[in-house]
Amino acid sequence: MIPLSLAEVAELTGGELHGVSDPQALVTRPVVIDSRQAEPGSLFAAFTGEHVDGHDYAALAVAAGATGVLGTRPVEGVPTVVVRSVPPALSALAKHVVARLDETLTALIALTGSSGKTSTKDLLAQLLQRLGPTVYTHGSFNNEIGHPVTALQTAPDTRYLLLEMGARGLGHIRDLAEVTPPRIGLVLNVGTAHIGEFGGREQIAAAKGELVEALPPGADGGVAVLNADDPLVRAMASRTRARIIYYGEAPEADVRAADVRLTEDGRPEFTLHTPAGSAGVIMRLYGEHHVSNALAAAAVAYELGMPPARIAEALSAAEALSGRRMEVRRRPDGVTVVNDAYNANPESTRAALRALAAMGRGSTVPGGRTFAVLGAMAELGDHAMVEHDGVGRLAVRLGISKLVAVGRQEAAWLDMGAKNEGSWGEESVHVSDVDAAVDLMRGELRPGDVVLVKASRSEALWRVAEALLEEGATR
Repeated sequence: MIPLSLAEVAELTGGELHGVSDPQALVTRPVVIDSRQAEPGSLFAAFTGEHVDGHDYAALAVAAGATGVLGTRPVEGVPTVVVRSVPPALSALAKHVVARLDETLTALIALTGSSGKTSTKDLLAQLLQRLGPTVYTHGSFNNEIGHPVTALQTAPDTRYLLLEMGARGLGHIRDLAEVTPPRIGLVLNVGTAHIGEFGGREQIAAAKGELVEALPPGADGGVAVLNADDPLVRAMASRTRARIIYYGEAPEADVRAADVRLTEDGRPEFTLHTPAGSAGVIMRLYGEHHVSNALAAAAVAYELGMPPARIAEALSAAEALSGRRMEVRRRPDGVTVVNDAYNANPESTRAALRALAAMGRGSTVPGGRTFAVLGAMAELGDHAMVEHDGVGRLAVRLGISKLVAVGRQEAAWLDMGAKNEGSWGEESVHVSDVDAAVDLMRGELRPGDVVLVKASRSEALWRVAEALLEEGATR
């Protein structure tokens, strides 16, 4: 982090110093929101939540070396900058720090989309790291808290700042972009994630398009990287003064893929085409949906001057950085468990099912079967029943050996869709909870089988994947 004194922190946030013996004491390390991550020179931001009050851990953070605390009330014996609200205070600090980096930062890149944000961000981060020191959003830390915390991880030698931007309503991305004004904006897709909150795909497109509206004109270096395969994203070209780069499988895309296929074990292979040349890519990630993610990352890297051969090499070497996202692990007995349970929406679930089907076809063990252990996709509003029904139907159409629907109403809709599509008997089953799903799968699995586990985060269905992996380790 760019060093700031506690006095400067107070001035920038409109806060007051309490219990501070040395106002010039420097914050030299990143802001942390978990006292266990505090280190000498860090600033501990104390949040008050439903169950935990960060102020109760302020003394521990300072004892670990934190220069001070950013909070909403004084803490006895602890140097504290007291502010009205912590999130806007963090944003004020981040805005100041990023502005100070303006002359040395090569590019500030922001990305958004309904699905694939974190996977694409992880791919692009690995490409950018080959160009220079890079700071990027970890996991899905993409809201009004995670966004400034990530920006505050920058240092004087940072050359690339990559920020994932999430939105649950209009104005959210605009506000994030005001804190860290991007030069390059990447929009992946407009799907149905959070459609229950937005009200429709057009409203989602309006929110995601706030990113391209925030970009500077092309003459000033602004670049909008848009998915040519998504009509609602393509239409965002009219909402920006930035120069446009298109990516996708469409023939007119500037950065595109051709000869797309899957390896026997379900990994994408394709030829990357750019205006500067072409190169072959064989990814380590699983599922054809990663082709679009890879092209998005490639388009940004190409814009930043990376040659096509180097882009292809980096994409072929890139790994999954965030857990529970198509995380593939093989048990000693030959069962493969795909933990994709970090989150779910209709688009990502359909993509995961197609990847599961491909992995089943490529199984090297005769008789290997495919199991989809699925739970609720949250925040779909009035679209919930039809979307869950459609996923259940797709599982049948793809020839998945067994669908295990876990949970209550949404799980019943998944099971109903499968049965109405033509599944019968035990090919689709509805169970009440995680324990029931684990018990069922323990009696089913045999060498060569592939199990996909996926649901919205609120369902905590990753516990099924973890239990099955533990089961395999004890056999």
